Amino acid sequence: FDVLEISSGFLSIPADDWTELVKLVNSYGLKAKPEIGIQWGAGGDASIKELENAGTRDSKWLIDRAKKFLDAGAHMIMIESEGITENVKSWRTDVISAITSNLPQDKIMFEAADPQVFAY
Repeated sequence: FDVLEISSGFLSIPADDWTELVKLVNSYGLKAKPEIGIQWGAGGDASIKELENAGTRDSKWLIDRAKKFLDAGAHMIMIESEGITENVKSWRTDVISAITSNLPQDKIMFEAADPQVFAY
């Protein structure tokens, strides 16, 4: 493998530290792919109701982080599906639109965790 995903779905990593991880991965000749999402602590057996109560981050927060990581040399940005298309009552197409309108489309990859998302 040559691509390493850097995820913080359950860890709080300051943006500057995350940026340094991107640079470190690159220094070993690997390609860094940070995973960024709008839903904190999602995954496992969390219910839609629990995740709704936890709230989500603003898409601008995600976009700003993604730009910072791309500037640091990230090969690609993985967009976490939780809070966007996974474990939600309705898909957050507004978030998808904001991401695709503000980030280079050849540098983003959306996680498709559920079969109905595969065709989107």
